[in-house]
Amino acid sequence: MASAPKRFKAAAESGARGKGSADPLSGFLAWCERAGVELNPKVRLSREGTVAGYGMLAAEELEAGEVLFTIPRTALLSQHTTSIHTLLQEAQESLQSQSGWVPLLLALLHEYTASNSHWQPYFSLWQDFRSLDHPMFWPEEERTRLLQGTGIPEAVDKDLANIHLEYSSIILPFMESHPNVFDPKLHTLELYKELVAFVMAYSFQEPLEEEDEDEKGPNPPMMVPVADILNHVANHNANLEYSPHCLRMVTTEPVRRGQEIFNTYGQMANWQLLHMYGFAEPYPGNTHDTADIQMVTVRAAALQGARSEAQQQLVSEQWDFLCQLEMVGEEGAFVLGWDEVLTEEELSVTLKVLCMSEEEFKEYKEQDGWEDDSEEEENSTLSNEALSRLKTPCKKLLYDSVLLTLKSYGSDLKAEQDLLNNKEAYEKLSQREQQALHVRYGQKRILHQLLELLR
Repeated sequence: MASAPKRFKAAAESGARGKGSADPLSGFLAWCERAGVELNPKVRLSREGTVAGYGMLAAEELEAGEVLFTIPRTALLSQHTTSIHTLLQEAQESLQSQSGWVPLLLALLHEYTASNSHWQPYFSLWQDFRSLDHPMFWPEEERTRLLQGTGIPEAVDKDLANIHLEYSSIILPFMESHPNVFDPKLHTLELYKELVAFVMAYSFQEPLEEEDEDEKGPNPPMMVPVADILNHVANHNANLEYSPHCLRMVTTEPVRRGQEIFNTYGQMANWQLLHMYGFAEPYPGNTHDTADIQMVTVRAAALQGARSEAQQQLVSEQWDFLCQLEMVGEEGAFVLGWDEVLTEEELSVTLKVLCMSEEEFKEYKEQDGWEDDSEEEENSTLSNEALSRLKTPCKKLLYDSVLLTLKSYGSDLKAEQDLLNNKEAYEKLSQREQQALHVRYGQKRILHQLLELLR
């Protein structure tokens, strides 16, 4: 099966070209030249020969370390380069939000609808954003039916609540105070939601220096023309590099003539890709895929295994203590990768504490959760090999937690394996059904692999 795309680009050929206007890609390339973007003559942007929509292809063989394009920072679209940057700067205190995206979204609301916007050729690649098929645009019934158990419906619910809150409490008051720039009848909640999806799917965040991460928080997102045309796979062959005056896309390995050039958005699980970008990679393409076990599911499994009221009371006290240690939370999850547990300390400590006897737990509490360093170090790394060597009570608790997690899905692994193996049946599925299937199947494969390790 072909690698999945980062997302599906909207060229809206029947719209732009049907009106007799120039090819959006030609107009965009002319804009790039004016904006100072330098494109390597060995590559070309195209809709043909790519996994989906626009993409970048090697017109000639490329070596590792070749610069594919250079884009000056003046060509980036952000809250600092928009024509309304002064307004945004003056109102920065009132534009603070949980997401940190409001200034960029206001810039996009203005630039996307302004006929004289410097970035119109860039936006012409998307005649509208209705082709962005993030789960937030799916009917709730379809989202629940296809994605139950994956964690996506819960993430979408939070997104939608935050979008409505930001629009009503920050965006609308700002627009009303600048009626010469904004019109709520044009800059609607629906357009705002589409632009949130656009930022999710296409924006970049410049990484901070390590020492600045805690002090400053993440950098605000920005739109990077050309870079966002590259599709994404986990096993990519190019990477975006940042310097003070420009950004460069550089090959990370040799690329054959005619081969597509892929970027990466980092080590992202399929559920994150579908939630943020509207696609998932078919198994076994996503080597960074993960499965979650909700922390409260482990508590439920421990309570399920308690044989008396006194044991149930002990589990509740142990859970409360784990909450005090900030190892668990009501909305947290333990994250499992293909080769190891990514939240190894949290899961290791949780299993150990929930499997303690009353006496062991009393002693552990008296030490405030501290133990001998050598024992802590020995038990902290939860590779697949280490999982198979867990003590029997911990193994059983984790095994029961996996079984409870698998029950949260609407279908079982075998049914989905059969569907993936039946090409005719698979091709009859809608795009949404296929993407959701890839998310569910990858997660269940990881969970079933864990069951085998724990037997």
